[in-house]
Amino acid sequence: MNPITLFATFLLALIGAGFVYLGLYWLAGLFFILALLVAASLKMANTWQKFVVLRAGNLLGVYGPGLFLIIPVIDNVAAVIDERIQTTAFNAEQALTRDTVPVNVDAIIFWHVHDARRAALEITHYREAIDRVAQTSLREMIGSSMLSSLLSERKAADDHLRDVIAAKTAKWGITVMSVEIRDVAIPVALQDAMSRQAQAEREKQARVILGSAEAEVAGKFVEAAETYAGHPAALQLRAMNIIYETTKERGATILIPTPMVDSLNPASALVLASQGQPNPLKSAA
Repeated sequence: MNPITLFATFLLALIGAGFVYLGLYWLAGLFFILALLVAASLKMANTWQKFVVLRAGNLLGVYGPGLFLIIPVIDNVAAVIDERIQTTAFNAEQALTRDTVPVNVDAIIFWHVHDARRAALEITHYREAIDRVAQTSLREMIGSSMLSSLLSERKAADDHLRDVIAAKTAKWGITVMSVEIRDVAIPVALQDAMSRQAQAEREKQARVILGSAEAEVAGKFVEAAETYAGHPAALQLRAMNIIYETTKERGATILIPTPMVDSLNPASALVLASQGQPNPLKSAA
């Protein structure tokens, strides 16, 4: 009983008790009868509720939200339908995929009633029916899917499952908003095999990347060698830069042969060239 009906019934009964106290029993009986009529006829539906009312077994109408009256005994409320968004969790255990892999799948469905009359009259228990339909649809989807697609194409599986369930429940006045697969559990042995396969793929990719990097570095060395071969001064500058980089470390001792030191001095190189002596760098080249 809703609060308004309860308050009105209590108030009428209290007035009747007052008339009993005053000795006016016929008025007291009248108010007691009114209290019973109000308790049986005054109904209130919340903003998210719909009341399906039958009169003598025939559909009278769908009422709500707000207050409304029914005729006691002749009218009765057949169902109170909640039109808010509902969630139903369902699962499939040891269901075989198309490649015969047993999986355990947990999912959840979001739905609401858009036609209270159909939900009350077209099916006995629409909540149980949604759960059964969701479970059978999930098993059908698993049986027609490969394990790889079930794991990688989760969004497509959700959309397909939503469309299938919605097509089956639309005639009951129910709208399926979305279906979300929460978890796909596979056997432990298969998990280990898939883990080793993924690790092997990563190692293969790492080796390919390393080989590509080595090939690129080798190409750069070839280009540098060709540049140094045509420009001896560039080789001298590079050698001086190498010496500079190595001397930045504190406490480092570097031993350089005398001919190499002379070759790093451009003036000495010119003197050697004028005297007809070979340049050590050119001889080494």
